[in-house]
Amino acid sequence: MTGTNVDGFDHDSHLRRAFDLAREAAARGDEPFGSVLVRDDTVVMTDSNRVVTEDDIRRHPELHLAYRACRELDADERAETVMYTSTEPCPMCAGGMARAGFDRVVYSVGSDEIAEFTDNEPSVRSAEILAGVTDVVGPVLNDEGRQIHEEFDW
Repeated sequence: MTGTNVDGFDHDSHLRRAFDLAREAAARGDEPFGSVLVRDDTVVMTDSNRVVTEDDIRRHPELHLAYRACRELDADERAETVMYTSTEPCPMCAGGMARAGFDRVVYSVGSDEIAEFTDNEPSVRSAEILAGVTDVVGPVLNDEGRQIHEEFDW
């Protein structure tokens, strides 16, 4: 690993790209979740939720990007990669991300907040699952991220 300084990345811009993907998912009939993978402050992969439109419970953007990253990037490249995601990863996605070994995940809306929107019980937080593997940072741009969920018909 070369020690890329991910602190210098344009966090707001990358997170807003994830917001755009979340809005695209909602417009298509899926739940409003979007994610981007960034290396060297450049977006290298994007995805949005496709659980409904692809009839596949695994098509959360975070899990699919972790899968793709494990196939397309080596371990050192993944260790220099940041995932920006509109919403904190669920336990399934965090598990996949633990295997991928990203440097960091930056999210906007916490899983505790999603539990309120969806009237569900809060899940295990991603920081617990990713402890010692991937730093978890959030909420970031929380008001903007929450607006997407407020507009969605949960």
